[in-house]
Amino acid sequence: MALSRPFIEFCIGGWDNLPRTVLMYYANFISSPEGYFHTVICNAEEFRNTTVNSDLHFISWDNPPKQHPCYLTVDNMTKMVDSNAPFARKFRTNDPVLDKIDSELLFRGKDMVVPGGWCIGSSENGTDPCSVVGNITVVRPTAGAKRLENLISSLLSSEKFQPRQCKYSVTNSYSKGSSHVNRPIHKGEDSTIR
Repeated sequence: MALSRPFIEFCIGGWDNLPRTVLMYYANFISSPEGYFHTVICNAEEFRNTTVNSDLHFISWDNPPKQHPCYLTVDNMTKMVDSNAPFARKFRTNDPVLDKIDSELLFRGKDMVVPGGWCIGSSENGTDPCSVVGNITVVRPTAGAKRLENLISSLLSSEKFQPRQCKYSVTNSYSKGSSHVNRPIHKGEDSTIR
């Protein structure tokens, strides 16, 4: 989740009582961080059209009921890469798929850091390419950067962006004098109301 500075300032300084009200409501839930910001942003008129409905994760869900993510293995590698998602979950500790991600996607050698564009040394015979440091301002995008670009372009496309923003339903109608006020609710990608 990436949140803008103006939205965080709204949540903290709140010129509206919404962030505090939602916080008090979510204080009674075990996984409150998974819904708090989504609920606030989709119910705050000045921010609801700023959302991109994607968490940038590849997740393989149990089927049915899609309540718990399955553990990812080497068998999921192609689907993970093809999804263009920069993140994935859920993995077992020391699963071979983690080594495959390190070597094939991150170009990370065993017990080494992921090499950046400033790493100009050789990686032959298991040598750390970061043992020789070049210009630290150099960025050398890999195929992963192109996959991320494709994902972001897709998420911001006219077919996907606006139709997948916050969905609204009439809820909690209450009288205020002689008029009725309808409160929008967040409706996620999986069509469950949050």
